[in-house]
Amino acid sequence: MPIPDGLDAQRRLGPDWERWLDRLPRRCADLLAEWELTVDGGPMHGFASLVLPVRTADGESAVLKVGFDGAEDTAQEHLALQTWAGDGAVELYRADPARRALLLERIGPRDLVGEWDLQACETVAALYPRLHRPAGPRFRRLSEVLSGWLDAMAADAADMPVPRRFVDEALRRGREFVDDPACDGAIIHGDLHYENVLSAQREPWLAIDPQPMSGDPHYEIAPLLWNRWDEMDGYLRHSINRRFVTVVEVAGFDEERARDWVVVRMIINAHWSVQDAKRVNRPLDDGERDWITKCVAVAKAVQP
Repeated sequence: MPIPDGLDAQRRLGPDWERWLDRLPRRCADLLAEWELTVDGGPMHGFASLVLPVRTADGESAVLKVGFDGAEDTAQEHLALQTWAGDGAVELYRADPARRALLLERIGPRDLVGEWDLQACETVAALYPRLHRPAGPRFRRLSEVLSGWLDAMAADAADMPVPRRFVDEALRRGREFVDDPACDGAIIHGDLHYENVLSAQREPWLAIDPQPMSGDPHYEIAPLLWNRWDEMDGYLRHSINRRFVTVVEVAGFDEERARDWVVVRMIINAHWSVQDAKRVNRPLDDGERDWITKCVAVAKAVQP
């Protein structure tokens, strides 16, 4: 089973990734055999998963997704998909959480990248009410996860190439969110952007690849602001604000709360790049520095 180069490049993230990538071909082979699946196309991948088009023993088309078993943010993907049961999201046929394996409805290949950005934002916002159902007690709570993220960022604050005022603002507002009961309660997708919404036969658009938690729906907006970046060249602040306002209006969100969540998420994202470099004792690479610059740009752009 060949590992796509883009996924194999994640070995740079440390020994946990190396071990998972070394095990991945055998894991896929075992799942294909046990679930009586036949490969039906070339392998694809996300940041932390291998995706194989397959056919079942009955000849039905599907996809086998096998994720990185060290990723906490996708550990409960199967729970969200089970709860949604195909309503607004791809349908789950079978799951093996211990091996991070999912057998999913095959949809796509068209995503929202080719749609006008504001129309794409409206499409995503229209999915929110269907996905943001009451979360059961099994889901990770955003308030607890956020608390850990903030503590780690506070410890590294002096090492972050980010204006200190943004770090301080994210820490202050983030801790207010931790203490806010509304920080938890709804199933949030966590990574709902243009490439994670695909066309389907049974519905025009369905969400894929959740990173679910019990959280605040206002948390969802940020990925729509940092994706399709090149399209905003020359009009960055205006374009980001236009997307932000569109989602807030369609979703009926509180604008100030949504803005605060964008700032908190973007500065935490910047910190994760610092963490990744520290974890393997190396300096930030050019890609990470570029990403941190984008994070700060988004945080600045949504300021009133």
